[in-house]
Amino acid sequence: MIKFINNLLTRRILKKHAIAFSEWNDVISKIPMLSGLSSVEKARLRKLTTLFLSKKHIVGAHDLNITQTMRLTIASQACLQILNLGIDSFNGWVEIIVYPGAFKVSRTVTSEDGLVHQKINHLSGEAWDKGPLILSWEDVSSESYLLHSGQNVVIHEFAHKLDMLNGRANGMPPLHPNMTIEDWSETLSKAYELLNKKLDNFQHSSINPYASTNPGEFFAVISEYFFTAPHILFEFCPDVYEQLKQYYRQNTLQRYN
Repeated sequence: MIKFINNLLTRRILKKHAIAFSEWNDVISKIPMLSGLSSVEKARLRKLTTLFLSKKHIVGAHDLNITQTMRLTIASQACLQILNLGIDSFNGWVEIIVYPGAFKVSRTVTSEDGLVHQKINHLSGEAWDKGPLILSWEDVSSESYLLHSGQNVVIHEFAHKLDMLNGRANGMPPLHPNMTIEDWSETLSKAYELLNKKLDNFQHSSINPYASTNPGEFFAVISEYFFTAPHILFEFCPDVYEQLKQYYRQNTLQRYN
């Protein structure tokens, strides 16, 4: 009975908030990351995007006017990550705040010698546990309409949201029944340690050094590579690619062949 009611509500949402095909096609045709999807996958993505936009509030900061194109650009890429996971993967929060450009964040930092001071960072995105997700539209538009290998702020921040389904962002999102925590932890930990070792020895790495910050950022960054440059991720560590393939239930390498 519950399943029947949920299906009925979903159909009503899809009918009431249907995205005009002309608007949809105009936006996704300009996002290279979506070009490799099959017609069936694009139809599923459109459905998820419709449900996503009915559940989330996208608001502009500093008087930024949020257009339908902006909403679809953000939502379609976010929903690419949950293409085979389902809309419930983004439960527990409702708001996306979009700044015109990079935004300032001030944090209290304690140095190695115990001194406490304020540090100001300029960010392109940030995800809060059970709170809003924040994006810079300048960075979103730059990385959406032109493919940047291993760089997509929407993928990065929404990966944090998936990670946070288990609590804090620590690189351990809820895994599927056919996956084991041991395999996930061992595979990603070895790759994380390898990356840090290379950087410590001033060796070149094909993976963005920001991934070495902590396990949570490692998961978010490798998710960026999984969707924008899977061949680089596969060359860096095929076992990591395989774990993400199982988690996201997508084989992104096939889309770039």
